[in-house]
Amino acid sequence: MRIISSCLSFLLVLSLLQDPLLVVSAAPVAEKVAAKSAKESDSRQSALHALNRLTFGPRPGDLERIQALGVDRWIEQQLYPERIDDGVLQTRLAAYPAMRLNPQELASRFPSRGVIRAAADGKVSIPRDPTTCAIYETQIAAYEEKRQSKVEKADTTTVVNTGAAVDSDSASMEAHEDRLYADLAVTSILLLPPDQRIAKLISMKPEQLQALRKRMLPQERAALFAGLSPEQMEVVVALQSPERLVEGEVLATRLMTDIYSERQLQAVMIDFWLNHFNVFARKGPNAAWYLAQYQRDVIAPRSMGRFEDLLVATAKSPAMLFYLDNFSSIGPHSKAAMMAAMRAERFGGKNAEKAKDRGLNENYAREVMELHTLGVDGGYSQRDVTEVAKVLTGWMIDEPRQGGGYKFEERRHESGKKTVLGKEIKDDGEKEGMKVLHMLATSPATAHFLSKKLAIRFVSDDPPQTLVDRMAKAYLKSDGDVREVLRTMFHSPEFWAPDADRAKIKTPLEFVVSAVRATGGDVQHVAPLVLALNRLGMPLYGCQTPNGYAWTAQAWVNSADLVNRINFAMALTANRMGTVMDFTALLHSSTTDVADKEVALERSLMGRDASPQTREAVLNQLVGNGDNARPVAVATEASLAVPKAAGGKELGNARGGGQSLEPDTALPPPTDKQAATLAGMLIGSPDFQRR
Repeated sequence: MRIISSCLSFLLVLSLLQDPLLVVSAAPVAEKVAAKSAKESDSRQSALHALNRLTFGPRPGDLERIQALGVDRWIEQQLYPERIDDGVLQTRLAAYPAMRLNPQELASRFPSRGVIRAAADGKVSIPRDPTTCAIYETQIAAYEEKRQSKVEKADTTTVVNTGAAVDSDSASMEAHEDRLYADLAVTSILLLPPDQRIAKLISMKPEQLQALRKRMLPQERAALFAGLSPEQMEVVVALQSPERLVEGEVLATRLMTDIYSERQLQAVMIDFWLNHFNVFARKGPNAAWYLAQYQRDVIAPRSMGRFEDLLVATAKSPAMLFYLDNFSSIGPHSKAAMMAAMRAERFGGKNAEKAKDRGLNENYAREVMELHTLGVDGGYSQRDVTEVAKVLTGWMIDEPRQGGGYKFEERRHESGKKTVLGKEIKDDGEKEGMKVLHMLATSPATAHFLSKKLAIRFVSDDPPQTLVDRMAKAYLKSDGDVREVLRTMFHSPEFWAPDADRAKIKTPLEFVVSAVRATGGDVQHVAPLVLALNRLGMPLYGCQTPNGYAWTAQAWVNSADLVNRINFAMALTANRMGTVMDFTALLHSSTTDVADKEVALERSLMGRDASPQTREAVLNQLVGNGDNARPVAVATEASLAVPKAAGGKELGNARGGGQSLEPDTALPPPTDKQAATLAGMLIGSPDFQRR
């Protein structure tokens, strides 16, 4: 603006010297130029605000592209994700072919611990396919070894060493020979072409495979994967652990979707609903297999549609049925309960104890009202919880170890009339549950509860009641159409209000994904990003309690969390998080001046200038201590202006694991270490952590 004003002043002086009549038209010209500049600034600000709220954060070039397209037109595009080409993401997801299998195929090819136990006990037949057979046999051998170890440990008695004849030299020689044999085996396998390498691995005995894995060095593991197709990589990992494979690919595909999908609003909504309808990854031996279907087939296709359709789909999903135990709920007066009681009375003993465990489970009934629909203040009572639990008896999982889906089992259902929220539910089997879910989905209390939760995610931690009321009205008018509720919110004055700008603090997931997107990083190994989320306190599917993770700043801002975020940022820009940075593209120039680089990175990473405090902290740290400076904590609780968390954060104990198809190969360091340090400190700053 100063440059424009100076130029206009110069033109005015020239006009006075040449023709006084021109002075009359100079003022309107200046006003038009100033108005155009202000309009462009507003357009950029609107586009940046939309990107920070409707996506996981802008990538290089997104801001300019949306400005050219128009914010309103771009929002309308995002509301219809099925019309957006997502070829880049699909290319990335091709690395995880197991996630394209239907549940039955996934359960068969990559067996869970439950299937392996059943196969070991002769209750499940081993597939004849050589590759799948090798996976089963290897896992059965590992299971048997573990079971035998427990038996031996239980039978172990203290043995006093009496100096019995032990030829230590002979034992040492045998161990040395075993190591030589294993080393030769490793070398011979690594020299084989990919197809022969896989054939050799699946032909080995389980104990040979185990010895091979123990002997391999990191660089040898990398060589083992070299040249393999994604399907072949899956075989190598599954020989070691099918669970690690399935869980790793579930987490990897979710993160890659968040980072690379062009359908960003849908990706954000998938994340929102996965948190709203939370399930826990470590609930049981089949949980990872349920999750694969849950995020792909249940949540994703319905994330922008009618809420009632999504509610019914989650209620019938094996992931939810198992997580909240509704699959085990039996009507107290059902045929199944009566038969169990008769057997217990006749045979006694263990059967009597089992009969005690058979009965009504209210877990899902409570959460479907408190957390999924009405909200804690939605007007339901404990009696309603019990009645809903009776309504939903008989909702089961068909052949859970074989990847089966939902089924209704009449003999487990509690017959008779029920009363839910003051309304009579006639005895009608499975249809009773559908009537209750419809009642919950169409309730005004549900409309307000969901609208407020969406407004908290997209607008502010304490959204205006006028906005929530308007969104709830749109929900009820559209029969619970999520797209219409979102459209109402995005076109509301509250969404675009100045005090809403940068009013939200990123959750750990939003922070990690937005950092990768902002840098335009090429994710080559996703496991470090998965592990980073664990360290930041938000492991994917790691919240044990059904309320999911919090969307508000209070749960995420404290000293330890902020230090971890800065450490992540510095590791990311140093190419130590499995992601490669291109700082030449981010800088848009070949400048060597530190201050110029810092300003260029501000605009590239955040789309705007950093605060004077952040800029001073970044430059002082780098200039004062050189390229290898240890970064100061530029992000503080005070700078984010939110109180400390008061024990409200829900942490899961999900194991890191991550995408397990990746060898331990280090990425080359960034070519511009100075730019890497500057970028890391900017990403760790309070400016970047706000959206």
